[in-house]
Amino acid sequence: MDKKKKWLKRRITKTNIKKGDTVIVITGKEKGKQGKVLEIIYKKGQIVVERINMVKKAVRPNQQMQQGGIIEIEAPLNISNVNLVCPKCNQKTKVTRKEVNGKRVRVCKKCNEIIDKV
Repeated sequence: MDKKKKWLKRRITKTNIKKGDTVIVITGKEKGKQGKVLEIIYKKGQIVVERINMVKKAVRPNQQMQQGGIIEIEAPLNISNVNLVCPKCNQKTKVTRKEVNGKRVRVCKKCNEIIDKV
């Protein structure tokens, strides 16, 4: 199987996590840490979380950074390695969907509270 086919295999089309949600890491060296979602990369099935999975990167001098040097940035995680944290009960949870006032909203399975703002 060539690279292009592997790339397409990892693509995700839908997820219960959105930008701005709070998530908890469930595997890896950052296990147990919480952070806010900054970006979701659907083509690769990855997610970037604030202050999680920090890596050092060498940067050449440019307009924004006159000096150049080594900076720390957030590296993407696989989306399967994080769980959504319910804002009401503050626990990691699975999500169901319900229809409220004609809109589909995400609902916490543990406390049955609506996660999305209606």
